Amino acid sequence: MKEKLEALLQGGLSELSDVTTEESLHELRVKYLGKKGLLTSVMKGLGGLSADERPLIGQMANVVKAQLEERVDSVLQDIRRKNKEEKLKSERLDVTLPGRRRPLGTKHPISQVIEDISAIFAGLGFKVAEGPEIEMDYYNFEALNIPKDHPARDMQDTFFVNDSIVLRTHTSPVQIRTMLKQAPPVRIIAPGTVYRCDSDATHSPMFHQIEGLHVDKGVTFGDLKGILTIFVNQCFGSGTGVRLRPSFFPFTEPSAEVDIACVMCKGKGCRICKNTGWLEILGAGMVDPEVFRHVSYDSEAYTGFAFGMGIERIAMLRYGISDMRLLFENDLRFLSQF
Repeated sequence: MKEKLEALLQGGLSELSDVTTEESLHELRVKYLGKKGLLTSVMKGLGGLSADERPLIGQMANVVKAQLEERVDSVLQDIRRKNKEEKLKSERLDVTLPGRRRPLGTKHPISQVIEDISAIFAGLGFKVAEGPEIEMDYYNFEALNIPKDHPARDMQDTFFVNDSIVLRTHTSPVQIRTMLKQAPPVRIIAPGTVYRCDSDATHSPMFHQIEGLHVDKGVTFGDLKGILTIFVNQCFGSGTGVRLRPSFFPFTEPSAEVDIACVMCKGKGCRICKNTGWLEILGAGMVDPEVFRHVSYDSEAYTGFAFGMGIERIAMLRYGISDMRLLFENDLRFLSQF
C-alpha cells in the first residue's frame, strides 16, 4: 500500500501541474480526493493490514491527502491570478478619454420667474420679506380690512385649518407682519406659495404670488404707476404698453387692475387676449388708511402703495404656456424646455 500511496501522490502532483482551468482542477480534485476518488479506494485496503502496519499507512495517507489539497489550493490561486491579469489586460481603460457627462438639470420655470421678478424689484430698492404659509385669520383677513362678515371673503375660496387659522390665500399677510416690526419707510416684495380652493386649466389650489409694498412720506399713485411700468418693460420687453383700470380690493383705495399690451399679438388682438389687445397681470392700489390703523402707522403722515401678481400668470405669458397644470405635473419633456 505504501507504493500505491506514493504512486498516487506523484500521479496527482504531475496531473495538477498541467491544469489551466478551474473546471479541470475541480475534476482532478474529485478524481483523487472525492468520496469515490483514488485515495478513498486505496484506504479501503487498510482492513487487510496488520495491526502494526495500519497506523503507519493511515498516517502516510493523511500526509498524501494534505499534500494534494495544498497543491490543489496553490494551483487554484495561480489560475485565478492569471485569469485576473488577463481580464485586466483585456478590459484596460484609457483614462485620457472624456467621461460620460450626466445631463444637468435646470431651474423650474416658476423659480426662474420668481428670481427674475425679484431681481427687477431689487434694482428698484425693494427687499425680500417672508412669512408663514399657515397663517392666522387676523393677518390674512382682519388686519387687511377684511373682517369676519366682509363680503370680500367670498372672493377667496379659503382652506381653513380651524376658525382662526388658514392656509394663506395671498402673501399680503407678510406686509402686515413687516409693518408691525418696522417703522416707515418700508419697501419690500413678498414672494411665496399661497392656497385657494380652485383647480382648472388656469387655476391651481396651490400657486405662487409676489406682492409689493412701499410706504413713506409723499408716496403717490403716480409712483405706483411708474414702478409698475418699469417692471413691465423689464419683464416683458421695452415699450410694452401698460394701462390701469379702476377696481376694488379691501386693503387698497383707490384700487386698479393693471393690464399690459398682449405679448402674443403686440396689442393687435388675438385669441389669447380675446381680441382686446390687453392682458391683465396684477392688481394694485394705494394702501387703505384702515390697514395703517392695524399696524399703528400714522395715515396722515405716511402713504403707500401695494401690488400683487400671480407668478404662474407671468410664467404662462412669458413662455406661451396654455395650461397651468403643466407647471406642476413634473413632466421632464415639458420642464426640459426651460
